[in-house]
Amino acid sequence: MQIGLRRKSNTSRRFTPRDYTFSKLQYYLHLGCLAEEAMEKLTEKILLEKGSPKTNKLDQIKTLNLSRMSLKSKDLPVRLLSKLHSLEKLDLSGNTLQEFPKGVHLPCLKILDCSNNDMEDVLSLESLSNLEELRLDDNFYLTVNDEHKVIFLLPKLRMFNGKDISSTGHHIRHGSTEILRKRVIAVWERTFSLPDPVTQQSLASVEKSFVKDACAQIKYGPSSLSEYTKWRVEMIAKEYLQSLICSEKEVSVTTPSKKDEAPAGRQTCDLGAKMTTSPQKRTRNNTEITAEASPRKSSRVTNATTVEASPRKSTRLPSSPLKTEITLSSPRKHTRATEAAIEGSPRKSSRLESVPQKGASKTETPRKTPKSPAVSTPTSRLAKCESPIKAVKDQPTPQKGKQTTAKTEKGTPQKTTKTKNTKVSQEPVSLQPLHVLQCHSRQDSPDDFKTQLWACAFEPPQDCNGDIGESRTVATCGGETLCVIDCESGHVLKKYKIPGEEFFSLAWSTVLMSRTGGSARPCNILAAGGTRGLVKLIHPRVNLAFGEFRVSRKAISIVRFSPCNASFLFTGTYEKKIILWDIGGLDRDYNFKTSKLLVLETGSTPLHLSLHPASADTHLLSACDKGLFSFDIQISKNTQKRNEEMEIVFPIYKKKEKNNSYRTIDGLSFLSDDIVASKSHMQGSIYLWSWSATRASWNGKKKEVPAVVLAELQWSSTDVPYLSLGTCPGYGYVVCGDEKGNLWTYHITKTMMENFKTGKAITATEVLEWPSPVRSGKGPVEGPSINSVAMDPDLRYLVALTDKNMAVVWRRASN
Repeated sequence: MQIGLRRKSNTSRRFTPRDYTFSKLQYYLHLGCLAEEAMEKLTEKILLEKGSPKTNKLDQIKTLNLSRMSLKSKDLPVRLLSKLHSLEKLDLSGNTLQEFPKGVHLPCLKILDCSNNDMEDVLSLESLSNLEELRLDDNFYLTVNDEHKVIFLLPKLRMFNGKDISSTGHHIRHGSTEILRKRVIAVWERTFSLPDPVTQQSLASVEKSFVKDACAQIKYGPSSLSEYTKWRVEMIAKEYLQSLICSEKEVSVTTPSKKDEAPAGRQTCDLGAKMTTSPQKRTRNNTEITAEASPRKSSRVTNATTVEASPRKSTRLPSSPLKTEITLSSPRKHTRATEAAIEGSPRKSSRLESVPQKGASKTETPRKTPKSPAVSTPTSRLAKCESPIKAVKDQPTPQKGKQTTAKTEKGTPQKTTKTKNTKVSQEPVSLQPLHVLQCHSRQDSPDDFKTQLWACAFEPPQDCNGDIGESRTVATCGGETLCVIDCESGHVLKKYKIPGEEFFSLAWSTVLMSRTGGSARPCNILAAGGTRGLVKLIHPRVNLAFGEFRVSRKAISIVRFSPCNASFLFTGTYEKKIILWDIGGLDRDYNFKTSKLLVLETGSTPLHLSLHPASADTHLLSACDKGLFSFDIQISKNTQKRNEEMEIVFPIYKKKEKNNSYRTIDGLSFLSDDIVASKSHMQGSIYLWSWSATRASWNGKKKEVPAVVLAELQWSSTDVPYLSLGTCPGYGYVVCGDEKGNLWTYHITKTMMENFKTGKAITATEVLEWPSPVRSGKGPVEGPSINSVAMDPDLRYLVALTDKNMAVVWRRASN
């Protein structure tokens, strides 16, 4: 994709006395003519020519195109424009307007395009109260504060910069007013009172002090919206003071003179609706826009390029060619030997650059899908992410099954799920590639094939009644961004960015939010963590990053909510600890309180956490870079700091190798209430083992307990670590990607388990080959390593994340 800089042509010519030989008097007369000509850039004749339908009366024009005419604000004649009583659509794009002219009355105007101008202020747009669609993109001096202001000021606005903002608009106009109003009233009651006697001068003094203190004391929402917050607080403070004066009038105390007030009845916005950090309003001297303020884009990778090797993986074999790019910001990436690396970081490892791209197995060949010639969506197209201020409506989903939500002692939901069907289908499903998305690019660069994507999880399926429906929304994280994607359409619904962060893990939960009157409603929130050691809490539905708390001075490797207590959050860190937090419920202002419940010492970095589906409040399995451990997590016990109960060991450990003990467990997930799927780095297979039988063999004293292996699944012989697996219990599926972009799928049936013979690995049911998207003019994208996979409960979608900034969505073919 070529991006060119568009330069505005300067069509006006500068005249000086040197151009002419006539007298000074003639020169000034000439300048006067030019000034008169400039003042008449727009005449009634021009408006009639540019308008439609063709007519000889201004009040009959419905559409007017005044784009690219080098117009300035002073060139727009208020008197003439106000005669356009029937005007519905006005195009002013490509001019040099600094503001919309004040005093213009256009009662029927519904569509206005002011893009690509020099707009510095949006308050003059308030008079266009019936406006429904507005474009202000490519106005360099406008910030997110101006975007919130204009959405607040225009009550009927539903499309902004080409995107539907109906949901966000409602939240901006109505969501936060009561919160700010309460805080404004609290400032007044603490410090201020009406003067006695009430005079115009005394009221002006009180108002000035009151507004100043309210703006200084009230903090709400992200710092990027501080200007908007002060603007709304000042407006609310003046309205509140005016209401007090009116009350005084009613009881006939004194009649104060009425000051100029902002119009009453306005509602304020969700100050956290913009999830991307934005700078304050820029001055004309600034020559670049920071990356976090740039429009977000999600490239559908179809026009491909030859991809460089992953920056986090280097070969272990001295004879293999080494191609490594080094980045120090991530504890999961390879680090220069001369520079400091994060202690015990397991994310430094290998990739064989000379491995051939075809042939998924060196032993028995499982069934493979034919390579898709192209992803179903044309990949040359760029799918733009939604505007930072857009709140995309959740897709309606049919109900499937029921989920009941019970209230715990602390007001958080405790989930119990009614299983729809515990019997695993005997027939495998067919999956086809649907989308290849490049939505985590640094600075939105379409050439970014270095950002590694680490974790993905499907949103808990829930509607407003708490019923379970199908889930088609998945959250993904990698680099400095976290995305929420609609799997069916491939649209990036939300995008959250922290410059300088690298997200490693995320998790969904459904917590209760208190409402007026004492009731509570469930809402889906995201927790995410990475190199900064902070957990970020996000409510994607309303575009609000509402909180954060520090977990560690080192990076967070894994986060996981408890399935039986929605407010319990496990965090694993590079400090070799797992901490259980209770974040409690949320009040209507998104306030929450964290408390530390448990600290589990792991002895090595935890990579994956898994809780038993039937007893998630008693035991936790932790896959670490030096083994698989089981912990007792019962809160009723007094000990807050605990070591592992036992280490679960596997047959592969007996294999003698100088440089590998096979104890790095980089894949772990429950396939059923009893069967666990796990794998070791460089094992070349996946173990299915019984949790109940393994635990039954523990005598309570031994630290090492052999896993009771039920089956072994043949997998890639790669030496690339941290290629995690995923399971879909409802369909009996285990899926794990390899270093060439392939997905090894295993449909585990009861018959298969019964016929398993020790020593003979079960072949994959199907290997889904890398779809090889193509970038125009640069050839196909080579198969990258698949770092993570996730499936929705109904196995309608499968999402695979790569180490080269691509997320692949697969969809189950219709039966």
